[in-house]
Amino acid sequence: MATVRIPPVLRPSTGGAREVDATGESVGAVLKALAAEHPSTQAQLFSDGGDLNRYVNVYLNDEDVRVLEGMDTPVGESDVVQILPAMAGG
Repeated sequence: MATVRIPPVLRPSTGGAREVDATGESVGAVLKALAAEHPSTQAQLFSDGGDLNRYVNVYLNDEDVRVLEGMDTPVGESDVVQILPAMAGG
């Protein structure tokens, strides 16, 4: 079971938890398991079409999944998935 690190903006959706465990063989499966366990994260993470929202960055063990295999990146039991919402400003 992978550990998912939850950013402060999503913690109200996970009961205040900083980390949660989620099962899945890929980053996408882990995030979908998180959304199934904590339904209010669904709209924050995924678009209506089921794709990851463009303003959500995901890392596996400190590596951006976009430079790995994206949502298909394999996840092991001791891996850490970190969700980071993109920051904007001006």
